[in-house]
Amino acid sequence: MLGWALTFLIVALIAAALGFSGIAGAASSIAQILFVVFLILFVVAMIARAVRGQPPV
Repeated sequence: MLGWALTFLIVALIAAALGFSGIAGAASSIAQILFVVFLILFVVAMIARAVRGQPPV
């Protein structure tokens, strides 16, 4: 999921550099949403791992 966020970030940067503001804004929004979802899932996974008693990797 982090890979998708980075992909959309790169698309947004390229689109902004070429002057496509609508595409850049959309790609930027998607990248932000995916990054937040990734962080939430990461925290949930770490909490689940701690509850099961396994040490963090």
